[in-house]
Amino acid sequence: MILHSLHDSPDVRPDTGDAHCCLCLPDEAATIAVGQALAPLLAPGLILWLDGDLGAGKTTLVRSLLRALGHAGPVKSPTYTLVEVYAVSSLYLYHFDFYRFNDPEEFVDAGLGEYFRTDAVCLVEWPAKACGYVPPADVELVFRFPDAPADGRILELRARSEAGRQCLSRFRSSSGVASLFVPSVPPFSSR
Repeated sequence: MILHSLHDSPDVRPDTGDAHCCLCLPDEAATIAVGQALAPLLAPGLILWLDGDLGAGKTTLVRSLLRALGHAGPVKSPTYTLVEVYAVSSLYLYHFDFYRFNDPEEFVDAGLGEYFRTDAVCLVEWPAKACGYVPPADVELVFRFPDAPADGRILELRARSEAGRQCLSRFRSSSGVASLFVPSVPPFSSR
């Protein structure tokens, strides 16, 4: 299935400065650089949604983010555990993966709402699988495959709250990812 430019999608706002940005991730090293740039910008209470197909780079980004914050232990996808808990300095990070949900109410049944606290950062993979129950994102990260698989991935970051706008504003000025920003997004497929 071929999709049009992100800007043609009704649920994507045009680039309005700090509220939205797109990056071209040619390889895993670029995804790692994004995680490293985001890590110091995380504040307690922030919720990040990570959306994209299997193998798009969601867990790789979370792993690099945690490493940049100083976590030295293993970082695995919580596909089977639903949530992995990390304590880095005085910050709690909860990494969720709702890929295996068959019904959004599984979020409630598993008691996952208690993790969404003001003293923690929540990183949520496959948020649509818990639609209506998972709290809204402050920043939404959407990974897409371009039409040419050799082109890596496109990552769109969208601020969905004032806290998200502040985070993206600081992210856009991060020198570690400046070369990855793209002014417009080429067509991509849902691969």
